Amino acid sequence: MSIPSRIFLVGLMGAGKSTIGKLLAREFGLDFVDSDHEIEARNGVPVATIFELEGEAGFRARERRVIGELTQRERIVLATGGGAVIDPDNRSDLAARGLVIYLHARPESLFLRLRNDRARPLLQTADPRTRLIQLYRQRDPWYREVADLVVETGRQSAGKLARHIVAQMSSPQPGELPVEVPACDP
Repeated sequence: MSIPSRIFLVGLMGAGKSTIGKLLAREFGLDFVDSDHEIEARNGVPVATIFELEGEAGFRARERRVIGELTQRERIVLATGGGAVIDPDNRSDLAARGLVIYLHARPESLFLRLRNDRARPLLQTADPRTRLIQLYRQRDPWYREVADLVVETGRQSAGKLARHIVAQMSSPQPGELPVEVPACDP
């Protein structure tokens, strides 16, 4: 598979989209953009503040505009917010405009990574573990719908996972996509 000029990373919060995205961008000489950071930069406030003032619907409308613009940029690795796939137009744009990599992680693993993170508005509940399970059940089918590659994040280092993705992208793949990329040993 040739390296596309647009690579989009999807997955639940905490799956490593920004970390892996930066490594892939460096490897391929592309620009890296995190859609949540772009929304914050354009609005001058954190995502959590937008959620607080406008609710999830207000945030999703802002996210839709940003995803629509960023998926048209050339030479980009885009780390999307975990909920970007909720919007059917976002899913359509992601699938049609670039290579989509789903960084798959189980809710239990994500809970361990995120249990002390206070910046995630959707996890500010009495039971964040149950909320992650709910989000996973809702969004996993959408992530898989748009994905060209499904990558198990496992426990390996970000560098090892990025190298594995690069190797997968650089070698021709017979058969149909999506391709399941097995988790690497730590």
